[in-house]
Amino acid sequence: MKKNLAVLFILFGVLFNAQNLEKLSKEINDEGIALYRSEMASWYGTDVFTANYEKRENIGGYFSYIDNNVPKCIFFSKDQKVIGTISFPTNYNPKDANLDLKERDFTPIETEYFTIRQNALKRIQNDTIFKVYKNTSLNLVPLIKNKVKKVYVLTGPSVSNVVVFGNDYLITFDNKNEVKNVEKLHNSLIAQNINDEKVGKTISGAHTHILENWLAITPTDICTLMLYQKFTEWGSYFTTSKKYTSIWNSNNNLAIMKTEDFKKMNENIKKGKEEEKEKNENVKE
Repeated sequence: MKKNLAVLFILFGVLFNAQNLEKLSKEINDEGIALYRSEMASWYGTDVFTANYEKRENIGGYFSYIDNNVPKCIFFSKDQKVIGTISFPTNYNPKDANLDLKERDFTPIETEYFTIRQNALKRIQNDTIFKVYKNTSLNLVPLIKNKVKKVYVLTGPSVSNVVVFGNDYLITFDNKNEVKNVEKLHNSLIAQNINDEKVGKTISGAHTHILENWLAITPTDICTLMLYQKFTEWGSYFTTSKKYTSIWNSNNNLAIMKTEDFKKMNENIKKGKEEEKEKNENVKE
C-alpha cells in the first residue's frame, strides 16, 4: 500500500510539473507573439509613413499597438497630436496597409500607450541600468493587457548579418502610469551572425540565462526569433540555465524542460545510439 501511494505521489508530481511548464511556455510564447506583432507594425509602419510624410521636423515619435486584432502604428507630432495612422493586415504587407495622414487627437487607449511610452523614455534617459552598444539602438514596445501596463525595451542592430539578443529590459507601471519596476531580462548583449565566415549560413543558435527571474526563454527572445526568421531561416533555437532548457522551433512551437531532464534525455539518446552502433557491428561480425 505504501509503495502504491509513493508511486502515485511521484506520478502526481511529474504531471504537476509538466502542466506548470506547459503553462509557462504558453505565457512566454503569447507575450513574445504580442511583442512581435507590435514590432512588425513599427518596422513596416515607419517605412510607409516616412515615404508619405514630408514634414519630418514635425515628428515627435511613434508607437504601435493592436486595436481589435488590427496592428496599428501611430506617429505623433511634437505637440502630441496623431499625424499618421498605419493599419496592417495579418500579413503586414506594406502594399496592403491603410495609411491615414489626417491629424487628430489620441483615442483614450492611445493616450494610455503614449503615456507609458513617454514615461519609459524618461526613465531610460535618467537610469544608468540602460546601456546602448555600438551599432545598436533601443526600441520601446508598450503593451497593455488585462489592465497590466508594460514597456519592453529591446536592442536592435543597425548593421546587417547579425541577430541581437539581450541588453533588454522590462518596465512595469502602476495604475497611475508611473514606473513601478525596472529589470534586466539578460545579463549582457548576445550577438549571433546569420552568415558565419567559418561555417557559412548558420542553422540554429543558443545562449545561456543566469538572471534568477529570467531562467527560461524570454518574450523578447521569442519576438527577436520571429522578427528575424525570414532572414535566418533557423530551424530551432535553445536557451539554457541551471533550471530550464527552452527549445523554440521555426513553427513557433516552444517547449520548456527542466535542464536536468533535458540532460538525461540527451544521455539516453546518446546511449541508445551507442547500443545501436554496437549491435550493428556485432551483426557484421
